[in-house]
Amino acid sequence: MIDLKSNRKEEGWRCNTMRHSLYLIILWAMLVVVGCTGKQTDVGEAEMSEVVWTARHNLNVGLEYDNQQHQIGLAELHYKKSFETLKDEPSQAWDIYAEAGYRYACMLYQLGDMEGVLSVVDDVLKKAEGNKDFPAAFEAGLLSLMAQCQLRLAMPEEAKQTFVKAYEHQLNVLGGREKGDFNLAIMCSDIFLSFFKMGEYDEAGKWLNRYEEEFRTCERIGVGDSLIISEHNGLLALYKAQYLHATGRERDAAAVYAAIPRSQLVNPSCIEGATDYLMAAGRYAEAADMYNRLDTAFAAVDSSHTTVDKITLGLVPRYMAYRHAGRIAEALEVADKTNAAIDSAITRLKQKNAAELAVIYLIHEKDMQLASQQFSISLHRLFAVVLVIILLLIAWLLWRSHIYNKVLTEKNRRLLDEIEKQERKEQQAIEQLNAEPEEGLTASQQLYRRLCTIMSEQQPYTNEALNRDTLAQLLGTNAKYVEQAIRECSDGETVGDFITRHRLERVTHLLKATDNPIGLIGELSGIPNRATLARLFRNAYGMTCSEYRQAVKSKATEETTFSK
Repeated sequence: MIDLKSNRKEEGWRCNTMRHSLYLIILWAMLVVVGCTGKQTDVGEAEMSEVVWTARHNLNVGLEYDNQQHQIGLAELHYKKSFETLKDEPSQAWDIYAEAGYRYACMLYQLGDMEGVLSVVDDVLKKAEGNKDFPAAFEAGLLSLMAQCQLRLAMPEEAKQTFVKAYEHQLNVLGGREKGDFNLAIMCSDIFLSFFKMGEYDEAGKWLNRYEEEFRTCERIGVGDSLIISEHNGLLALYKAQYLHATGRERDAAAVYAAIPRSQLVNPSCIEGATDYLMAAGRYAEAADMYNRLDTAFAAVDSSHTTVDKITLGLVPRYMAYRHAGRIAEALEVADKTNAAIDSAITRLKQKNAAELAVIYLIHEKDMQLASQQFSISLHRLFAVVLVIILLLIAWLLWRSHIYNKVLTEKNRRLLDEIEKQERKEQQAIEQLNAEPEEGLTASQQLYRRLCTIMSEQQPYTNEALNRDTLAQLLGTNAKYVEQAIRECSDGETVGDFITRHRLERVTHLLKATDNPIGLIGELSGIPNRATLARLFRNAYGMTCSEYRQAVKSKATEETTFSK
């Protein structure tokens, strides 16, 4: 039989080589995927620039709708798009992300979505925490907005703590108190108004004092022009008057109000503060006159259409002022004006909302088309990547198959030569044994020679039931003598090995000489079971029956070609 140790080593080496090649092809395919999906450095930077440009564009469009056209729905939509564009990776443009998040939250606040505001603010503040690149000014504004929402949601204690955080954060940005920053002064005034309107007068008083301290610092340093200083002087005095009256110090409140120069009561904010104080103090006639001044002020400052909120804040309190002042005719006139204004405002609001919804619908349609195009592009790109990988794998498999077949053919040719060499050696041994005179042979050798002759001429091994007893009967001797003769004359073979060797030699002969099916060859050779034949042939010769037949044909073809 053939020594299979070296063949198994070659097969193990070949398996390792194929495994390493597979790892290399997978790595290469991964690199191809990365390249095709556009994650290279220059493409990544281009994609980042596009993301930032999109976010900035949506922010600017939102500002246009917000500041110029007063279209809250469209402004909120574009602020949201700008915010969500950078939400996953805000580090691409912290300034745009911060402003978009803040303005988006402000729009949600105006629309009454307090939970939405808190969700956006919380998300932005979490990303801003510990990040030096985040614009500090927006952080204070976001905290103030969060506190306003907490007040609207009846969470006064939480609002107090959040207002303090916003104030302290702004102080940290400025480097301490009384630095002459109008933003800090305005923050304090807004916090004062929030608590004052809720009736939290103790807390409101603290923030009113802080407002005055910061404003006086701005006034002393000379921050802001004379009009701004005059306006805030009037507002501060009005807030004091309102606060003093609400806390039971009516005389002090009246004195503070009386000391306000009328030149400071020209701005709408100041006039509104004056009407609030006069109404609270029961000075209805003065309040009615002040409301008349408010119309002139709004006409000069705000040329936009009257809204329901303006009617609620302006016309309704004015009606009450005229009525309490005994000016019934003017009160009725205001009532008629209020009804007409409400109808007009509702009509314009419906028209405005319809127009905004139409534009929003078109924007959504455009976004959906763009998303569909991007998905289609991504799908085509993915298909291309998969196709490239499949083609690479097919090419690799074909190459590996070619290499494997080449190595396998060479191995089988070598094995075939060894098989034929072994068969010749065994045939020579038998011929030499037959050539010896009988008197010079031992009993075992004589018996073995007779056995080889029977195997060659009668071919009893073609019977699958052949065993040592059957051989003994054919030789007319004892089975033990047969077993002993085979063991002594064939290098220690057993009876079974001896029979199997002759059967396999018959198989190799038929594989060379005929084109019969392998199953039929096995039956003609005494091995009818196909699986058993495959196992025995592989163990004996290191290849399958089909590979043996192919090697014989290949060798014959080469010899024919060489002879020509």
